[in-house]
Amino acid sequence: MSAVAVLPRMLGTLFYYSPNSEEAKGVISQLSDLPDLLDWQNPSLIEDAADHMGSVESVNLLYQFSLLFEGQGAMAAPPWGSVYLDRENLLLGETAQAYRKFLISHQVELDTDLNEPEDQFGLMILAMAYFMETENDDAVVELLGTHLLPWSGRYLELLAEADESGFYRALAVVADEFLKEVSEAYEVTAETRQLYR
Repeated sequence: MSAVAVLPRMLGTLFYYSPNSEEAKGVISQLSDLPDLLDWQNPSLIEDAADHMGSVESVNLLYQFSLLFEGQGAMAAPPWGSVYLDRENLLLGETAQAYRKFLISHQVELDTDLNEPEDQFGLMILAMAYFMETENDDAVVELLGTHLLPWSGRYLELLAEADESGFYRALAVVADEFLKEVSEAYEVTAETRQLYR
């Protein structure tokens, strides 16, 4: 695995997989490495976030994941782009279809056992990791500028407000800082889009 893609692989995994999954457990055990994976512009912020995530009890984490990512009750911070970008707040709306076409154009197919929208935040970060690994810079730039950054700031803000455990609040801080760093590195300008949530 390309070293540059380790961090988005970790973040994407935590935003997509249940904390009791083998994938997430492996990442959670490596949270103390987060500050060393990038030359962060604000390293103390990342250190604090990593420390906090490492201190959260796993039983609290599972409940919060269910609330925030699986839709137990009303979702305070839905993790799908189309909810923010489409006027009707619908899953699989126009923007989700556009993102699906983007993935297909780069021969990327969602390989999960679930029938779900591809524009889930964690899945998008994992797709970005794949494009970084394959050195497809144009795809990284388009994914960020057109499909992710127009709504990710609002999503991460809502996620931080909704998480009672503090784990996903800290994860939102790390993800936000990472997106700023990678956008600067790839010289990405995000499209300005109307948000509906």
